[in-house]
Amino acid sequence: MERVAAAAVLDALGRVTGWSEGARTLTGRTAAQVVGRPAADLLAEAVPAAVLAARAGTVALRHADGHRTEIALTASAVLGADGETTGYVLTADPPPPPATGLAEQAFQQASMSMSVFDVRQRYLRVNDAVCRAAGLPEESLRGRYFLDTVEDLPHTRGFLNHLRQVVETGRPTRYESFTGAPALSREHAWSIEMWPLRDPGGELTAVALAAFDSTEQYLARLRLALLNEAATSIGTTLDVVRTAEEVVELIVPRYADFASVDLLDWVLSAEELPGLPQGDIVLRRVAHGSANEGTPEAAVPIGETEVHLEWSPPARALREGRAVVSQAGEREFRRWVQERNARAPEGRRYRQGVHSMIAVPLRARGVLLGVAVGVRMRHPDDYASDDTVFAEELGSRAAVCIDNARRFARERSTALALQHSLLPSGLPGQAAVEVAHRYLPCGSVAGIGGDWFDVIPLSGSRVALVVGDVVGHGIRSSATMGRLRTAVRTLADVDLPPDELLTHLDDLVTHLAADGSGEEVAELGATCLYAVYDPVSRRLALAAAGHPAPAVVLPGGEAALVPMTAGPPLGVGGLPFEATELDLPEGAVVALYTDGLIEDRDRDVDRATEEMCRALSAPADSLEDLGDNVLKAVLPEQPSDDVALLLARTRALGGDRVATWDVPPDPAEVAYFRQAATERLADWGLDEAAFVTELVVSELVTNAIRYGESPIQLRLIRDRALICEVSDGSSTSPHLRRAHAFDEGGRGLLLVAQLTQRWGSRQTGSGKTIWAEQPLPQGPLPVSDP
Repeated sequence: MERVAAAAVLDALGRVTGWSEGARTLTGRTAAQVVGRPAADLLAEAVPAAVLAARAGTVALRHADGHRTEIALTASAVLGADGETTGYVLTADPPPPPATGLAEQAFQQASMSMSVFDVRQRYLRVNDAVCRAAGLPEESLRGRYFLDTVEDLPHTRGFLNHLRQVVETGRPTRYESFTGAPALSREHAWSIEMWPLRDPGGELTAVALAAFDSTEQYLARLRLALLNEAATSIGTTLDVVRTAEEVVELIVPRYADFASVDLLDWVLSAEELPGLPQGDIVLRRVAHGSANEGTPEAAVPIGETEVHLEWSPPARALREGRAVVSQAGEREFRRWVQERNARAPEGRRYRQGVHSMIAVPLRARGVLLGVAVGVRMRHPDDYASDDTVFAEELGSRAAVCIDNARRFARERSTALALQHSLLPSGLPGQAAVEVAHRYLPCGSVAGIGGDWFDVIPLSGSRVALVVGDVVGHGIRSSATMGRLRTAVRTLADVDLPPDELLTHLDDLVTHLAADGSGEEVAELGATCLYAVYDPVSRRLALAAAGHPAPAVVLPGGEAALVPMTAGPPLGVGGLPFEATELDLPEGAVVALYTDGLIEDRDRDVDRATEEMCRALSAPADSLEDLGDNVLKAVLPEQPSDDVALLLARTRALGGDRVATWDVPPDPAEVAYFRQAATERLADWGLDEAAFVTELVVSELVTNAIRYGESPIQLRLIRDRALICEVSDGSSTSPHLRRAHAFDEGGRGLLLVAQLTQRWGSRQTGSGKTIWAEQPLPQGPLPVSDP
């Protein structure tokens, strides 16, 4: 740029009468601002006497922007016609050009934007990077106020405030800003540092700054923050569909304007079929989302299938196992958009603005689950190589969460199927009780538990009621529950009293733990409640192993818990179980349940028990309705544990259904009791069963007289089968044996076993009872409700 000398003309009184362009450049003042004013107004300090005498020297002037500048002046007198001085011409050489040393080159050619502002936020210097970003030459910026060169926006106000802060405090500052620039195609992130400039005297005269374009670092931090957020926002539930929705919610709109997650069908089922088909791939849409309201870009509804053609980016991503990027202008991208629009309903086609897409395979533990697709429309940047690395990492994390949810769903489905197969699907009909049951598997992350219940018919028209709960959740607990249920049925078939049965069951659990792979006994522990009801004596005998006591509702009364001693849980070993007995009237309701009904992390057990008893006491049309009412009144919306509820309403077998005789220990009396039994069968209309019954009564009574001890009692029970029982005071149990050809005895019990449907023996408090059942000739008799 050509250097122009500065010149000014003063009259005899020291007023400015002429002002050159060079003077304007040097002082920043125009001729209109100066002409007619005293020249002394331009001085920053008085002119030294030596300069006045020599009419040459350095003079300090005040620049228009306020800063002090020193210039070398030369004064030449203007003489009039009479030779007197009428004024002066002041000349000054232009300031030297900016230094061209290394420091100046570094400033001007720096890749970062560098500027210098005066204390009033006016441009003094800018380098080439600032000019490129602003789209203006340096001459257009120098001397101008900052806000006059930019739009008045929040980020420009923030920039100005930082400039002022440096001037006011005299301390440097550093901050970050995300903004655009007139000559840049998109917004950029800037790391800005400002520091004060001082003259040799220490006075702050300007503010310098450097702005580094940190867009890539900024975007990298955003991607990293998104990955960190994915660790907490994806996989909050063990539900496949919800996990896919969380993936979409995370990346829209920050990473994509539209996103979708499509999965292979086998992922959503309980079957393990991880094969990937060749050619076109059919996936099921489980989630999508958009930055536009209503998701107008979604061509496939949720739950429907989409065919990804073999050449399409999603199909390629699945086959190649990597992220695939496609940009506007590429043939494959145009073909994908056209094919997708051809299948999309009217109003759901891509319009202008779609410029980039990325397809990411969802792979976890070496198994392909599906693909996630991201599309950009409003977002100015295309997907690039950095995005593929980020997308693959995000896809990997999302796939693990989806696979965890899939595995949980599969294990839950397996455990639920196993548990349902082990639980009774239909309870046997019998005369002792009317029953209703409810079982609710928990929906928590812990999985299906090991709760179970059972109703077991026993000899003598009695019935066993059982509820139990295995510690833990999942398939293992369900399998353990199945073994315990089978064990209880086996022990119940031996007709053991409740306390003895629990003792044997406790030994079994201890052995299971000892035979395991080093697990502690407590981990295989369980609780159990076993009760036996006899409709003839109307007596309920029960014992518990660490299980909540049942509730009993007497007819017309209120529910109350049975006072009993709950023994230790199964598996502890070494401690006794105590049996409790109580008499119940006909029509009483016994409620057996697992702890999931009354225990919860957020509930008080005592209050829940009171609510249960209150619900049991309320009138209900049937046991089924009563069970529903209890669950509604006691359970929260989302139970945290399995719940099993078994309700039993007692029945009674009166004199019209039971015949009892005391038998004296005399073999001659056997014929009398055969006749008495035949007559009672005639009264019941069971003449067809008389022949077999006579043989059974004769054999059992004879054996009791011959081998047993007094007292001896014969009892006939007409239930759903005809039952013959003979009790005596001996605890020795009979057993079958095959008699030899010349033996006089040994054929009686074998004959009984062949003529009856079932037979057996059970120990009682005073001895034993031998019983035999035979089907009724006309089928089961109807049993009326109480």
